Amino acid sequence: MSRTRLYIVAALVAVFLIAGAVVIYATAHRGASQNLTFNLTVTGGTSMTPSQLSAHQGDNITINVTSDSEGEVHLHEYDIAFDVKPGQTTTHSFKADKTCSCDIEWETTSHPLGTLTVSP
Repeated sequence: MSRTRLYIVAALVAVFLIAGAVVIYATAHRGASQNLTFNLTVTGGTSMTPSQLSAHQGDNITINVTSDSEGEVHLHEYDIAFDVKPGQTTTHSFKADKTCSCDIEWETTSHPLGTLTVSP
């Protein structure tokens, strides 16, 4: 086999290996939903820790909210209300069935607390 043909065959094998790796990597997460739990702490109705949550469409999400004040934490797009009381944990579980950059706010003042980002 000539040296040129050998280089062409080697290049084609490399391209197929790289393409196969990309396809495997890209589909690896899509088929497997994750169970995610976020433990949020709201202080004074003005701040939340952590403030940035990330998930993928299809994930099963559980959010636990603890607050030092009575009120409502609202997750927009999914329209989920967490009625919180001081020192108690309020929990809600749901399937991330839509993509969004969903605002989380203290409902009575519309004060932004954070964001849940659901990616495809």
